[in-house]
Amino acid sequence: MSRVVRLISAFDREVPSMSLSGLAHRANLPLSTTHRLVEELLGHGLIERLPTGRLRLGLRMWELASRGSHALDLRETAVPFMQDVRAVVRQHTTLAVLDHGSVLYVERLSEPSSPLGSANVAQRMPVHASSSGLVLLAYADAGFREQVLGSPLQQLTPETLVDPLVIRRHLTEIRERGYVALHGAGVSEWTGIAVPVFGPGNQVVAALNIIAARNSVRTPAVLPSLLTAAHGISRALKDAPTLR
Repeated sequence: MSRVVRLISAFDREVPSMSLSGLAHRANLPLSTTHRLVEELLGHGLIERLPTGRLRLGLRMWELASRGSHALDLRETAVPFMQDVRAVVRQHTTLAVLDHGSVLYVERLSEPSSPLGSANVAQRMPVHASSSGLVLLAYADAGFREQVLGSPLQQLTPETLVDPLVIRRHLTEIRERGYVALHGAGVSEWTGIAVPVFGPGNQVVAALNIIAARNSVRTPAVLPSLLTAAHGISRALKDAPTLR
């Protein structure tokens, strides 16, 4: 990994800003190298310095990431349908894609009345440890599925699925039923219900999901809203000329 990528990747939701020495430590780079690269990144607006002297990612980074991103098109298409889902089921509603072997949430609409913490965009989860991840895995390329199932699977909660045979059974059921409902797979207190979103060529491009307090919703009560929204997003994506 290049040194610039290591610097940028050192920032995350838990540590959004840090001192120069802290950045050098997290990026595992010499302080002198970090200082030189940071000064260059500051000049391009990719990193900015706060009045306290701490560093954080700059708005220029967000601007460049948004340009030409297919995730931006996907999000813009999906948000109106997601708003409908949230209004009906009154739960956090998310949209996720596969990215570099993990689940990336490209949009999350928080429901103020939910007892759960607010939802976050740009959060990642292991593929096997979320309802969205299992939906995406179920429809993914067979080679990718085997790669995931052949790797060590992290146990995030006592109910995280880590047995490849059990996961394979779930994946088969997802393809047959068109949805998955999981309790406590990634966070013990959460229930996740997810359905696939299809794009051009009838390929699954995303997973639409709701997150509720564990056992607080019945799947048959919320599934019609999810499926209707996913169908609407899929139709809109298929009718669009291209995704940027």
